[in-house]
Amino acid sequence: MKLATLRTGSGSTTAALATGEGTYLALPASDVGALLGHENWRAIAEAADGEAISNPDFAPLLPNAGKVICCGLNYGDHIQEMGRDLPEYPTLFAKYADTLIGANDAVEVRGSARVDWEAELAVVVGSELYQADEHQAREGIAGYTVANDVSMRDWQNRTLQWFQGKAWDATTPVGPAMVTPDEAGEEFQVRGYVNGELVQDGNTRTLVFGPAQLLSYISQFTVLRPGDLVLTGTPGGVGMGMTPPRFLQDGDTLTTEIDGIGRLENQFRIHASVTAQA
Repeated sequence: MKLATLRTGSGSTTAALATGEGTYLALPASDVGALLGHENWRAIAEAADGEAISNPDFAPLLPNAGKVICCGLNYGDHIQEMGRDLPEYPTLFAKYADTLIGANDAVEVRGSARVDWEAELAVVVGSELYQADEHQAREGIAGYTVANDVSMRDWQNRTLQWFQGKAWDATTPVGPAMVTPDEAGEEFQVRGYVNGELVQDGNTRTLVFGPAQLLSYISQFTVLRPGDLVLTGTPGGVGMGMTPPRFLQDGDTLTTEIDGIGRLENQFRIHASVTAQA
């Protein structure tokens, strides 16, 4: 099952079920997160008989996510390129729902000169999890989606805390759809491109902490609820790890794709002069 949040002609949004024919059926919920709030959300989706929508305009998949939690340094090759040791525990940071945008939305950045890419698999929570073990966490996964943890490295490196470089409004594309585990599988090839050039290509089997491990770990200290989002980290190939470092420029197109899930394509408008500091 593949679900998306679509913008409609009226200016509102709706959750929608992919038909497999390039069209979606509207569902009785404003977005995928709202749909997941219903205990019988699968049955609601399976009974879809709403309006057929072609040429979909993808909105942020989870525009009102209560929690957006991200794991850094979770692929072995990325850890090496950043000059770090393998972690004993996940390195976590948070974003807000305000950071999330749609699969094809433009990204406007004002005030950073070092805008970097981070292609990622993201996990959508489908049931309440608190102090869950890994089996419970796995059962609590509603599905998987594509994300890019776009990072403002000049701001991130101002202090030892990453938050200020990660939580910029309207800079984190997510989507285009959520694919349920029964259809998605368990291993994913994650790729990132800048202007069509492949810069990242990694498989989630090399994650230090897999999706269920992450959800279980996070749930030990904070409850996860339906519609929350967990980003699992990025493989090697980020701009800051290159020699010399390379960052996105005004007009660049960033493409993020995961086999079996979908593809993001976002053009960047970068205004670096506003209070930017190295």
